[in-house]
Amino acid sequence: MKLILAIMSNDDSPAVSSALTKENYQVTRLATTGGFLRAGNTTLIVGTDDDKIERAIEVIGEYRTEVVPSTASYDIGRYASFPVEVQVGGATIFVIDVEKFIKL
Repeated sequence: MKLILAIMSNDDSPAVSSALTKENYQVTRLATTGGFLRAGNTTLIVGTDDDKIERAIEVIGEYRTEVVPSTASYDIGRYASFPVEVQVGGATIFVIDVEKFIKL
C-alpha cells in the first residue's frame, strides 16, 4: 500500500479531488501553506494499492490547463481577443510506503 501526498494550487484541487473520487480513490483535502511567498495551496492525501499509483498520478497531471484571453494584432492598432489554452499549475507529489493501514 502507498500514500500519495499531492501539493497543488487551491484552484486545481476541486477538479483533481473530484476526478480521483470518480475513479474510486479516497481523497482527503488539507488547506496548506508554503513555498515561495508562503502562498496558500492544497494538499491531497490519497491511500491506494501499489498497482493504482501510476493512474492516480496521471489523473492529478490531467488538470493543469486553463483557458486565458490572448490578443493578436491584425494590423496597426487593431487587436482581436481569443482564448488560448495554456499549461498552468502543477503538483508536487510524494509517494510513501505504508507499513500498516487500519480503518476503524
